[in-house]
Amino acid sequence: MAVMQQFKAESKRLLEMMINSIYTQREIFLRELISNASDAIDKMYYKALTEEGLTFNKEDYFIKITADKDKRTLTISDTGIGMTPEELENNLGVIAKSGSLAFKKETEQKDGHNIIGQFGVGFYSAFMVADEVTVISKAWGANEAYRWHSEGAEGYTIEPASKETAGTDIILHIKANTEEDSYDEYLETYRLRAIVKKYSDFIRYPIKMEISGQRPKADAEGEFESYTEEQTVNSMVPIWRKNKSELKDEDYENFYFEKRYGFDKPLKHIHISADGAVVYNAILFIPENTPFDYYTKEFEKGLELYSNGVLIMDKCGDLLPDYFSFVKGMVDSEDLSLNISRELLQHDRQLKLIAKNIKNKIKSQLQSMLKDERDSYEKFYSAFGRQLKFGVYNDYGVNKDDLQDLLLFYSSKERKLVSLNEYVSRMPEDQKFIYYATGSSIERIDRLPQTELVSDKGYEILYLTEDIDEFAIKIIAKYKEKEFKSVSSGDLGIESDAEDQAADEQQDSKELFERMQQLLDGKVKSVKASKRLKSHPVCLSSEGELTIEMEKILNAMPNGQEVKADKVLEINVNHEVFQSLKKAFGQDEEKLALFTNLLYNQALLIEGLPIQDPVAFTNDICKIMA
Repeated sequence: MAVMQQFKAESKRLLEMMINSIYTQREIFLRELISNASDAIDKMYYKALTEEGLTFNKEDYFIKITADKDKRTLTISDTGIGMTPEELENNLGVIAKSGSLAFKKETEQKDGHNIIGQFGVGFYSAFMVADEVTVISKAWGANEAYRWHSEGAEGYTIEPASKETAGTDIILHIKANTEEDSYDEYLETYRLRAIVKKYSDFIRYPIKMEISGQRPKADAEGEFESYTEEQTVNSMVPIWRKNKSELKDEDYENFYFEKRYGFDKPLKHIHISADGAVVYNAILFIPENTPFDYYTKEFEKGLELYSNGVLIMDKCGDLLPDYFSFVKGMVDSEDLSLNISRELLQHDRQLKLIAKNIKNKIKSQLQSMLKDERDSYEKFYSAFGRQLKFGVYNDYGVNKDDLQDLLLFYSSKERKLVSLNEYVSRMPEDQKFIYYATGSSIERIDRLPQTELVSDKGYEILYLTEDIDEFAIKIIAKYKEKEFKSVSSGDLGIESDAEDQAADEQQDSKELFERMQQLLDGKVKSVKASKRLKSHPVCLSSEGELTIEMEKILNAMPNGQEVKADKVLEINVNHEVFQSLKKAFGQDEEKLALFTNLLYNQALLIEGLPIQDPVAFTNDICKIMA
């Protein structure tokens, strides 16, 4: 009778943790066992490289999964190198000691057959779904096989067994269902097949299963018969390891659909095969449409992460900066350091190098689209431009240099979207600033009185219609040494006859403007003669960093804050309304107050700001009409 042996060192406690908490999803036990089986076959491949007379015929090597519902067993078999009793003792008796890692250090072969399993705890994930685990293994070249058996943390036995060929069978006795958990799913062919496709589809050896189905009878029309046949359920050769020259756009699109990255058709794909400081392959996609939950807190960014063809993480957020979170795809590397669960990555140098390279590749692809495929880029920008602008604004503008050349804004002259570079390249020599105007729509900005002077000067104006726009512009501050200037700012930097006239009138009508300011009782910081108005009687401008548009956006946020921009009421001294103001001043105080309130409320309406007392406003209009 085999003698029960105890797990060594802290292995008993570690196994309890493994069963209860280390892995977040039970289904990954199958991924771990398949990876170990693949390692065992890889070891045969390495042995064939170094031993004369031994050939590696790939057709002879496979992994097989067999479920027996009656016995409640799930068996994972491989035709790999197998284990001696000493290896069973060392590799399975001491948790976190890895035979694969030791073997890799001994061989250090660089030929595309890297050992996947580098930490010895993956095997013990089997105890998440099994109450008994049996391993029957026969080492290559050995005469006898051995059986390792354990029912959990209490220990294990090793004894001789019978097995004709080299390799390993891992037999799991699946736990009984409980009120909280159903374990029957791990005996269902469809479920096992789905787990293989999800995590182990690109293991380089065939993973075989007995698949049942229905097919038409050959000799009876309209009748069907049941059949069961052995099928390979993994694809084995991942698209990212194929040469780009042998792939077509359709191949990438099919991969996009197969992986369910989205229901749309990707605008662009990026295929990376890096062989430098860090070795990895990646396929990235720029989607055409915004996912329904993209701008919600439920959206989770990240790329699929593989280690030698084995899925490690569904979404590795560390591989993408937030401003490129719309990118879908995967990365496969053999150089990443994985921790014991294979689900969490250490923030090591290799990962950071991959992330940096991916960021640069995405930026380069977007710049290329902007230059050579403008329609595609504008389609992308309509879906994800807001995210790029947020990336400029976020983290105090640390990423603005990466993103500012990718931004587009509507142009008053071109009547279409333009880049900052395109705007600056067209600036006249005498133009000092990059001018912009804010509003809820292009049509609304078109009618803004504040744009008159800039437009008449022949200068182009960028229209900012999204709430994030002005915040991003404020962060950029300068582009190619040109500062941004709002058409509503106090000083437009444009010399004109109107400026001299406004200065003269400001002095001559100083008392009138001061009285109007008193009548508005702190609603505006000042009232003054306008340098910018030509046909409109009145407008609001702002002083300081907080603009009127920012005030509207911040006050609309749900956090209850209330902010106020320093507003200036500007009066067109060439408009007949100004003559009415001058006439009322000092002669009819009531009429001056009426005119002042009407002009102020008109200016609020032009800016899209709410009127504090609509009833009083309508009464004032009635007084004028009477």
